[in-house]
Amino acid sequence: MTVELSATTSASKEHKKSKKHSKDAADVSAEVTQSKKERKSKKKAAEAEAEAKASEPEDGMAVDAQEPAEKKSKKKRKREAEEGQSVAAEAAESKKDKKKRKRDSDVVAEPPAGDAVSEPETSKSSKDKKDKKDKKEKKDKKKGKSKVISDAEPSASAAASSSRPTASSSEAEAFLQKNEITLHIPDGADPITPVLSFEELDVPPKLRSAFDGFKEPTPIQACSWPPALQGRDVVGIAETGSGKTLAFGLPALARLISQPVDKKSKGTSVSVLVMAPTRELAIQTHETLEQLGEPFGIASVAVYGGVDKGPQIKALKNLNQGKKVTRIVVGTPGRILDLANEGACDLSRVSYLVLDEADRMLDKGFENDIRNIVGRTMQGADRQTLMFSATWPDAVRRLAATFQRNPVRVTVGSDDLTANSRVEQVVEVFDDQRSKDSRLLGHLRTLMPKKGSGEDARILVFALYKKEAQRVEGMLQSKGFSVVGLHGDMSQSARLEALQNFKTGVKSVLVATDVAARGLDIPDVAAVINYTFPLTIEDYVHRIGRTGRGGKTGKSITFFTGDGHERALAGELARVLRESGFEAEGLKKFPMTIKKKTHSAYGAFFRDDIPTPVGPTKITF
Repeated sequence: MTVELSATTSASKEHKKSKKHSKDAADVSAEVTQSKKERKSKKKAAEAEAEAKASEPEDGMAVDAQEPAEKKSKKKRKREAEEGQSVAAEAAESKKDKKKRKRDSDVVAEPPAGDAVSEPETSKSSKDKKDKKDKKEKKDKKKGKSKVISDAEPSASAAASSSRPTASSSEAEAFLQKNEITLHIPDGADPITPVLSFEELDVPPKLRSAFDGFKEPTPIQACSWPPALQGRDVVGIAETGSGKTLAFGLPALARLISQPVDKKSKGTSVSVLVMAPTRELAIQTHETLEQLGEPFGIASVAVYGGVDKGPQIKALKNLNQGKKVTRIVVGTPGRILDLANEGACDLSRVSYLVLDEADRMLDKGFENDIRNIVGRTMQGADRQTLMFSATWPDAVRRLAATFQRNPVRVTVGSDDLTANSRVEQVVEVFDDQRSKDSRLLGHLRTLMPKKGSGEDARILVFALYKKEAQRVEGMLQSKGFSVVGLHGDMSQSARLEALQNFKTGVKSVLVATDVAARGLDIPDVAAVINYTFPLTIEDYVHRIGRTGRGGKTGKSITFFTGDGHERALAGELARVLRESGFEAEGLKKFPMTIKKKTHSAYGAFFRDDIPTPVGPTKITF
């Protein structure tokens, strides 16, 4: 667009110059005409004088008659020469103007050498005037040329940037419809064009190469990257396993790469802060960002509770020492605030803030800690804030309204809690809990690949309580399964070791409590088995979200007895199944009461939009 504008501006200037030359030619023509009139007037006066002299005596007649004749002949020759010069001048000017009108470039051509223009000798003032105009034209010509060059420089840059492929409006619209994406763009803000391929990313090639093993961006990445890379605040609402870590991780690295290290830093300040609800998610996010920043010498520190904070303080003090510069801190709100209060973690230069799984952090009661932490970071336009969540409840909306400036909201699917559509959900209703062990063994034997097949599948089994997880783990070990446990009674080092063994395939079955349910990205989890139904429907959705990640399909098998807390969740479970295209006939014998968790201490309300043969029961807390 800049090139077209420059060309248009240049053409406009040429048109003005052409008009000036035409006017100059008209002035010269007018002067020639005036000169002709003066010559005619002189001629008539000379003829009258000759006639008067003719009436004088004859002795002077011959001499007097000869003089006017010679003068007349001389004047005639001079007049013809002047007229010839005037015609040549007019022809040259006409030819010059014609060439100027035809030329659309920004360089004014000089008249050909053979078309020399001789000016009329009738007026010295007109010659001086024309000389001044010629000098002015040369000066303007020079100015015009430099103006086009300066305009062309950003145009060349824009052309280089625009050479990167971008999605057409029809492709973008089809992508949004296919993935059920809703974009909420603030009034007056520029529209968003999704990034449909990694080649479209305007980031350093080294950073783009980190995605060489991926086919294409996920929906939340495709729509979050454009505004985030522009420095705008973003709210991302998407199901678990949708690639949210890289949705905020790539813009964070791009920002750090473009900004030099703050020389005023004493080694205890950070530029990027990521808050997560659990230590497992914090560690996983830290590892992802560490790997992403490796080629650029950018490191990350993970801080979380449950372990000695001494090593974490030491790591924060050594932020800017060595070959790597640590400018990213990832952690849980409690430990981040603890270290900040001790002066071990300076948050005053945080210009890129991420709240990952914001709904979960609010559920766990971290709201006051979050507000305290955000108040210590850079404020207003100096800070970019990104918030990601699986749902969009009122509490998260209030948080976004407090900390963000006109954010772009990207919703993949629904604002409400929905299960991963790529996960096949099976619910088995039990009348007797004692039969769950035999059913679990049967499913594991079916799902696990046969020995020698070369296939590698991992099964994640969820229990509700620590003692239950320990018992199930021991039972599976006694049956010969390669199993490991993950629960709160384990030390942090033992938990990390167990998680690593499961990730690498050393152990094929992981029996865990809900401590591992949110945010963990464990590759190739073939199936999730809910041995005991969780306390909330949110935890159910996040449990089964451990499979079917990265665009793959998965399967979840849920044991449901209807005892205790399970009976009250039957209606909500039926809704989640129906919205995902599944049915569970066995659930219809339970009341279809809908409970919605709003906080760690939650209430419920009645909804009658779930068809049921049994009369609804309203529960009051």
